Order: sequence, then C-alpha cells, then structure tokens
Amino acid sequence: MADIEETLRDIVRIDGVLGASIVDYFSRLTLGAVGTAGPDLEKAALGDTDVVRAKLFTLELLGYRQDRIEDILITLDSEYHLIRPLVRRRRYEGVFLYVVLDRARMDPVAARDWMRAAEDRLEL
Repeated sequence: MADIEETLRDIVRIDGVLGASIVDYFSRLTLGAVGTAGPDLEKAALGDTDVVRAKLFTLELLGYRQDRIEDILITLDSEYHLIRPLVRRRRYEGVFLYVVLDRARMDPVAARDWMRAAEDRLEL
C-alpha cells in the first residue's frame, strides 16, 4: 500500500506525466498534488470537481451505477487530462485521481493501466 504522496511521486516519475493530484470532490479539497509542468493543479482540481459531479449525476439520471465509471478523458491540443473517480472502492467515494499528460509523449491507454494500478496500491 502507498500513501497519497508516495502514489503521486510514483505517477510523476512516468515519462510524459506533467502533474498529478488526488482530490476530494465533495469538499473540493486537493488532498495532494505533485507537478513538474503543466497547469496549476489546485485550480484544475477545483474545476474538475464539477466535471466529476456532472458525470456521476448523469449516470444516476440514466439509471447506471456510479461504480461503472472508469475514467474521464479530456483531450486538449497538447495535453490529455485524465480523471479517475475512485468510486469502485467504497471507502474512497468522493475522491478522484487527476493526471495531466503530455500528449506527444504519453499514450492515454497506457496511462489508464497504471492509474488503475496506482488506485489499487493507494491507501488513504
């Protein structure tokens, strides 16, 4: 098991990762953030809480279980923003992992795989 800081440090060591944070979308608080470049992770996390809330609300409207969501991918001209709500692990409900990737250096499919692995190791 890894704590928040250890998990984030491991993620930003991956080539092509510009920054990562773990966010509580109920309180809008960033629980931890590590970045080497890219956007202000505090501001991004604050705004992305609305993205997560909107998607989970939409799933509810459609009659889907919230734990069906794996991730949300936002594609920009030079970056990928990948959001992984940790709703599959009930004790982490309300928390998401947010990662900013350099689009030229990172494959989002590979990023999804190691985000899943990071989630499995994470201990809040």
